[in-house]
Amino acid sequence: MTYAPATRAFYDADSHIMELPDFLKKYADPALRDEIPEVSYSASIVTDEEVAVIVGQGNRHSEAHRAEQIAMGDELIAKSKEIQALGAFDSADRSKALDMLGFTKQLVFATHSLRMPFSPSTKLEPRLRYGATRAHNRHMADFCKPDSRMIGVAAIPLDEPDLALAELDWALAQGLGAVWVPHRAPLGDRSPGHVDFEPFWARLAEARVPFLMHVGGAPLQVSKAWGSNGRAPVKDWLGGGENVRTKDAALQHQAPEGFISMLVLDGVLDRHPNLRGAAIELGAGWVPEMLRRLDWVARTWGRNDANLQVQKRSPTQQITEQMAFTPFPLEDLGCMLDQSSADLYLFSSDYPHIEGGRDPIGKFERHLEGRSEAVKSRFYAENFLRIAPNAA
Repeated sequence: MTYAPATRAFYDADSHIMELPDFLKKYADPALRDEIPEVSYSASIVTDEEVAVIVGQGNRHSEAHRAEQIAMGDELIAKSKEIQALGAFDSADRSKALDMLGFTKQLVFATHSLRMPFSPSTKLEPRLRYGATRAHNRHMADFCKPDSRMIGVAAIPLDEPDLALAELDWALAQGLGAVWVPHRAPLGDRSPGHVDFEPFWARLAEARVPFLMHVGGAPLQVSKAWGSNGRAPVKDWLGGGENVRTKDAALQHQAPEGFISMLVLDGVLDRHPNLRGAAIELGAGWVPEMLRRLDWVARTWGRNDANLQVQKRSPTQQITEQMAFTPFPLEDLGCMLDQSSADLYLFSSDYPHIEGGRDPIGKFERHLEGRSEAVKSRFYAENFLRIAPNAA
């Protein structure tokens, strides 16, 4: 048996590679290799000792460990997590994991290898930013190529528009099926709706390949000022201090909401109706209110804003037709459906990250209790195929 019931198709909008230390270096241009950092697990529950054992085995799990994972059967998603998971870093093992999970297709993101490509530092040289980007994308294409169920997600920082467009053309030529962009303002004090990025958005729309935002595409933690309250530092949800803490979680939606709002208010979605996008592992409870806010902003400020006056569709229409969002398993999906549209939300497992939980389908099914078959089909499959039509 598989984890996902065979009674319907399940398209998974979020899964991950757990990169080994040489993930970037191995695929970097030789002239840059010494300047490209190794992947670090310092801000992770994965220990250096775990990584060292795997590296010492030739960047592989032992055959005994692999057999134990396979023996988990349809409990794989509940028990197999992080770097010890089946298929965490080995492409052939990920194919076996997909056999056991039963997902029709799966977007595959990196986890820890984008610190340099997505860095907000203005001091980082473009040759290194985009050199590390190319190394990431080469490795991602290589990992996903053997199995059409794996849709590799390229990473492309927007900071240098010409280099971003060149990297996009390269990634499309390699068959990568989606593009992760940082959901912060591109360097140079520009909106993502700046005219410099128009060729980038147009190329994505032409290729029918979605842009994606994902946690990690902007700084995880709020500014030090917001965290400073004169009391002891707060631990993150894993008990450390390096990841998402209480205040970070409370404000996490602001960056993707801001990015999407700029795309709408600058007319990017309206000018490119074939452009598709999604916000992944950033929650979705904030989406209904964003739609309401953007609609009334457009109605009121559209009296004087020339960018809004030429738009043919309301913000809600644009976003509902062109974007989608993955709720966290603990969010109330039913409430979101009642307040907005069933066209807006996507199923995700987050395999093999622990944040996805032991039974994501079960949690979402409880939120979908009493909903029609049509609503469930949209959530588990149809919305994914609307956002990523090449996955059909």
